[in-house]
Amino acid sequence: MTRSRFDSLAPVNCRPLRGVIFDMDGVLTDTIEFHYQTWQRLADEEGIPFTRQANEALRGLSRRDSLLRILQGRVLPEAKIQELLERKNRYFRSFIDTMTAEYLLPGVQVFLHDLRQAGIKTAVASASQNVYIVIEKLGIASDIDVITNVYDVDRPKPAPDVFLYAAQQLGLGPQDCVVFEDAESGVEAARAAQMRVIGLGDAAQVGAADWVLPGLEGVRWHDVQAKLTPGV
Repeated sequence: MTRSRFDSLAPVNCRPLRGVIFDMDGVLTDTIEFHYQTWQRLADEEGIPFTRQANEALRGLSRRDSLLRILQGRVLPEAKIQELLERKNRYFRSFIDTMTAEYLLPGVQVFLHDLRQAGIKTAVASASQNVYIVIEKLGIASDIDVITNVYDVDRPKPAPDVFLYAAQQLGLGPQDCVVFEDAESGVEAARAAQMRVIGLGDAAQVGAADWVLPGLEGVRWHDVQAKLTPGV
């Protein structure tokens, strides 16, 4: 297998975990259908081929990187790119304005309560610039200590920047944190950050996660700690 430029040594399981960093989409909530419909609308308006399969390949990517992938090498002036990004976001915001706590994925609320009871710090590190409003709409802002996104750092996933920044904001080191991700690019970013990482969903989509689970339903913090810090 070809090694990525962000590959690094596997995280060292020698310290008890003190912080959890969540990706948002596909982990806490699922707006993949919102993204599909808004990208599809934009693609139709611009005469660009786009499918649900193509939308799945955008998981974990920033809005700009998603657009560049959709364009498939088409060269556009920067002003046009910015207009497309802003238009897509307007369409997307019309969907997320309707979100409520009912959009939380199964198990999220219970797990967040579990973390609070255990005194574990929490962060959300998303590829979405809309992460702040989505977290508010989901009604879990009081359960999250730090909210950030790839626009706060120099490089998007799969670079480790956003996870390292989230840990710094929590006042923790990389080895103190575990990341919950649903996309291979996010798993790669977490490993490059020297953090332990749990992949949620299809094993084929989460790459080299330390532990793969179908979702957060039924997950308890003591099980995570025991699995990822054996002997501690």
